[in-house]
Amino acid sequence: MPKMKSHTGMGKRAKVTGSGKIVVQQTGLRHNLEKKSSHKTRALTGTVEVSKVDTKRIKKLLGR
Repeated sequence: MPKMKSHTGMGKRAKVTGSGKIVVQQTGLRHNLEKKSSHKTRALTGTVEVSKVDTKRIKKLLGR
């Protein structure tokens, strides 16, 4: 059997914390920023935990 390869694109987007949670950058900060209020753009900074539904799929892509 060949080795399992991790998905390099997902490796750049998601990170596994020490406790095993998967965190990603929040969505909505790439374009149309002039329309969004400063309050909204500040609130979108930082990382968030991935939803429980997507966790299994992302872990598989990360090779975990």
